[in-house]
Amino acid sequence: MTSLKNKIVFITGASAGIGAAAAQAFAQEGAKLLLAARRREKLQAMQEPLLKAGSAAIHTLELDVRDRHAVEQSVTSLPQEWKPIDVLINNAGLSRSLDKVQEANPDDWDVMIDTNIKGLLYVTRAVLPGMVERQSGHIINMGSTAGELAYPGGSVYCGTKAAERLITDGMRIDLLGTSIRVTSIDPGAVKTDFSLVRFGGDQVRAAKVYEGITPLSPEDIARTMVWVASQPEHVNISRVLMTPTDQANSLVFHRRS
Repeated sequence: MTSLKNKIVFITGASAGIGAAAAQAFAQEGAKLLLAARRREKLQAMQEPLLKAGSAAIHTLELDVRDRHAVEQSVTSLPQEWKPIDVLINNAGLSRSLDKVQEANPDDWDVMIDTNIKGLLYVTRAVLPGMVERQSGHIINMGSTAGELAYPGGSVYCGTKAAERLITDGMRIDLLGTSIRVTSIDPGAVKTDFSLVRFGGDQVRAAKVYEGITPLSPEDIARTMVWVASQPEHVNISRVLMTPTDQANSLVFHRRS
């Protein structure tokens, strides 16, 4: 396994959920953490515990990945010692509502498309040239079982995750011969604030998503990220599709009464 000690790991959407768990997992490996999120106060509160967990250093960015110019400026203006990014984790993403297309609010579509697709592309485009120049790096994109199979009310969200899957596959082709690795991690049900955000803060409705099952945890995903990033440099884990044992795909669950 390849050591991650002192490697610079850039995580978007790092202030909560899978992003925060990834920060903790890579901190325990001694990585340097470049953490980006919209909520600066959350990032600041994370720094001391992550340093105690073993992170070699931490740098934070208040950043909305939907803002292309802000992404470009943030990456360009990084201190010199933070520019040689070794691992980029495109984790920032969300879903809004479960409305049918004919009833949905197009503003919700814009948020999902701008975050899940365009945000991923903006950050990748800002970071990737440096990786190509150094002939070294690893991009880990957060996908979903939703990119495999659409479910009722999820057409646009599922579409964004299908786009992530094909963008990741295409990126791997574009980078062939550069030694840069590209991975998609595609989880099923993970218990985070994802459903709470989708349902506009409705805690009762969000809780029903996980009712009767044992969902994945953010830490499950974070451990997988570390495993993927720790493989020898000649090994590329192209894709990890992972679900709870109570889930077969994005539609089929075994729910215990």
